[in-house]
Amino acid sequence: MTGWSLMIHGGAGQLHRDTLSPEQSAGARAGLDASLDAGAAILGEGGTALDAVEAAVRVLEDDPHFNAGRGAVLGYEGAVSLDAAIMDGRDRSGGAVAGVATTRNPVSLARAVMAATPHVLLSGAGADQFAREQGVPQAGADWFATPERLRQHAELRARGDGWFDAEMKYGTVGAVACDAAGNVAAATSTGGVMGKRWGRIGDTPVLGAGTYADNRACAVSATGSGEYFIRACVAHEIAARLRLGGASLGSAIADTLADVRALGGTGGVIVATPAGAAEWAFITPGMFRARTDASGHREVAIFGDE
Repeated sequence: MTGWSLMIHGGAGQLHRDTLSPEQSAGARAGLDASLDAGAAILGEGGTALDAVEAAVRVLEDDPHFNAGRGAVLGYEGAVSLDAAIMDGRDRSGGAVAGVATTRNPVSLARAVMAATPHVLLSGAGADQFAREQGVPQAGADWFATPERLRQHAELRARGDGWFDAEMKYGTVGAVACDAAGNVAAATSTGGVMGKRWGRIGDTPVLGAGTYADNRACAVSATGSGEYFIRACVAHEIAARLRLGGASLGSAIADTLADVRALGGTGGVIVATPAGAAEWAFITPGMFRARTDASGHREVAIFGDE
């Protein structure tokens, strides 16, 4: 038995004190607090890490301050395209969805894929159809497309100097947890990058890239420039360095992110181990992040100097 831990993120990117308004900062911190509350309530009652990470991510998907679910960025044609994944460290079972457009909480759809199908990854209209068949709540464009995202999309299209915006001021959301039984789990959800085209999919729904959980090592949820995280197999790489390489948690994370940087990418990760250790790291100016554990310790931060 071990004490439980929970860590969440709301994306890593160009987050500076002089570019994030006080209202945006306060709203994001409130969302992170609410997400921690949802996950901690489950873990504090002896619940599973899997239930906790799903609950924590659902809160962030419903919060328009983050790029997942409600408030997700819009693709080139002006619609959302949502990706999510969840993974259970007990047996490495996992579920993921990519390119869904009508499912309110993609993380719960990913869990349904894991629990109710022989598959791991469903995409597009088929994934939304499966959601309806499973009774996973649906939502329309008026739920997902917030005024802020519509404004950002209009600005992008008016600029005409590029086909997508990877500024990542608002990012992917995720959670990792270790429960009182020493089991770990991870969940991640995203709207991708503003103005994405051609069905682009990032690292979030790719198990081993943006999401991974294995009781033999750790649980990882990543955020950043997805193409590089896929190429570096970031989440699995951290786990492999721990399990096979004998690395410390800190060095496994740092060396993996150094590889991402060397490739040209940027971003961050949150990691939890079955022993109850939990660490975050990022190679960006900031990352929306928060954590709590069975001792009552609680921390919410955004900028790199916190």
